[in-house]
Amino acid sequence: MPSPVPILLMVRQLGIGGCERDLAKLAKAIDRSQFSPHVGVLLAGGPRAEELQAIGVPIVHFPVSSFRSWSVVQSARQMSRYLHHNQIKLAHCFDVPTCMFGVPVAYFSRTPAIVSAQLGERELHSRTFHKILRGTDRLADVVVANSRSIQQYLIEREHVPEDRTYLCLNGVETSVFHPSSDPKPPPLAGAPLVIGTICALRPEKRLDLLLRAFAQVRHLLPGMKLLIVGSGDVLPQLETLRDELGIAADCVFEPSKTEVAPWMRALDIYVISSESESLPNALIEAMACGCAVVGSRVGGIPELITDGVSGLLFESKNVADLSAALAKLILDPALRRRFAQQAATFAQETLSMEANLRCNTTLYQTLLARKGILLAEG
Repeated sequence: MPSPVPILLMVRQLGIGGCERDLAKLAKAIDRSQFSPHVGVLLAGGPRAEELQAIGVPIVHFPVSSFRSWSVVQSARQMSRYLHHNQIKLAHCFDVPTCMFGVPVAYFSRTPAIVSAQLGERELHSRTFHKILRGTDRLADVVVANSRSIQQYLIEREHVPEDRTYLCLNGVETSVFHPSSDPKPPPLAGAPLVIGTICALRPEKRLDLLLRAFAQVRHLLPGMKLLIVGSGDVLPQLETLRDELGIAADCVFEPSKTEVAPWMRALDIYVISSESESLPNALIEAMACGCAVVGSRVGGIPELITDGVSGLLFESKNVADLSAALAKLILDPALRRRFAQQAATFAQETLSMEANLRCNTTLYQTLLARKGILLAEG
């Protein structure tokens, strides 16, 4: 029988973000009879590192401090040696920094199969990064998109041949993210309704829209709370806006959490107000937890929320439209419950970690077969 094939999964850092969770889930769940996973990072540490080390997954640090520093060359040499020494047959880069670094190194090290990923529109990055990513498209065997909208973006805007793109939806661990009637965390105790979001506090998330919309509907149910869980650069601006809107008494900010499921289940209505998204993990997790969901009509969000069936969509950047959606759900508890049930069912049946694992495994099997590399029977 063939031995398990060594593969290298790469991400910038094993923190608490969506990409990091996706990689960690895959590394933990992939069939060990077929694959021997290694994990490469550019920044050491992080809570996901502890999870992977606990089950014996090797983690290697390629210390790229800056793409304009000598550390890139040194780390490239280190990675090339690692690929050869461990006989890595497939390298999969999960995010922008590792695609920019890992794809070229794997290509020039003659790694048989190379997978890159595109999880958002490249206009969010600098022009230089955009050009580098276009170059990596030509070096990788396949560019993975996690939503149909990003797959079409790659084909139509980035001119990646369709047969070199691959759609693989994110997966959620339904054993962790599921409906529950647990008591709400202390800052939310006693609130008759909780609206909120869990995300990195970045400009494109447009949390200012959520604050303004909440200010317009808070009178509909006295005592309800707005919860924002996350950390990031725009926190000071959001706190200033909260105070200007006069909603400080009903608005709770919490820093990023390693374990987000209890906070997700504390929400009755989950809102994703971004102006740019692919297939957001947090929205999938909210649906799996049985939240009624409201999302902006951008990127892959409409692929998750069927408007009027499993949640509500609103026009991006439109505070009035978001306020109307929130008002509808605040005033109709039966509708909230119906949307919550539909969302949980959709997440469990379509967006499970098992489905994501099958998708990635099929990709790896197909690419390695093209290269003449045999796998053990799964």
